[in-house]
Amino acid sequence: MSLHIICCVKQVPDPETPASQFKVDEAAKKVIPAPGIAPVPSQFDTIGVEAALRVRDALGDVKITVLSMGPDSFRDAIKHCLAMGADEGVLVNDPSLYEADHWVTAQVLAAAIQKLAPYDLVITGRQAVDWDMGVVGPTLAELLGIPCITIVKSVRVEDGRVVADRVLLDGTETVEAPLPAVVTVSNELGEPRYPQLRQIMMAARKQVTVWTAADLGLDPAQLKNRVSLEALYVPQVKVETEIIDGETAEEKVEKLLQRLVEAKLI
Repeated sequence: MSLHIICCVKQVPDPETPASQFKVDEAAKKVIPAPGIAPVPSQFDTIGVEAALRVRDALGDVKITVLSMGPDSFRDAIKHCLAMGADEGVLVNDPSLYEADHWVTAQVLAAAIQKLAPYDLVITGRQAVDWDMGVVGPTLAELLGIPCITIVKSVRVEDGRVVADRVLLDGTETVEAPLPAVVTVSNELGEPRYPQLRQIMMAARKQVTVWTAADLGLDPAQLKNRVSLEALYVPQVKVETEIIDGETAEEKVEKLLQRLVEAKLI
């Protein structure tokens, strides 16, 4: 049985950026790109691509399409996933959508997924590593009218259904859903495979299809954000250190307890 898996991928600032290089434009409510540090695909999303590749490793006849939404620089995230082994890449690039919240993002991605139909499985990361909201995947499922299994550590396709092991606070549970379905993947699935040089060179030659909102039959004027960003800032952390002196350990402990009581911490 031939399967079509669509993996949604987002490009984000590199999480390994040194804290000293992380800056915010509070007036514009935007993160200022760190000089000399390139953005990267969101880690959970590349793990989602890994999940799709494992399904293909098990079944063989599987087409994997990577879908992203953003400016032209997002091609790099798509190319990385193509180098991992995905087959095709699609970028929805429309300046009117650059400030989209999770709701508009899901609307646009859902329209693109429908344009890519037929499809059997949509895989996203459990959340993007920049905003950590984790709502685009479930919202996609709602808009597409298909089942959704969240925060999974393994994905299998058997007899026209997806079988996934979900991560719980105290263990795991196995959930089945008919295809098509949406699955959001967590880091417990394991590390994504790293592209080899030959794969990177081959991916560089692959064309990424670019669509605008109009190509999807969407009118940006009708797409309204539901989230209002009130403020974006780097929190100021103040650390004060007090040395507890004493002749003996018992005296130091007694003084420490007294200070904790005075501070109403105990």
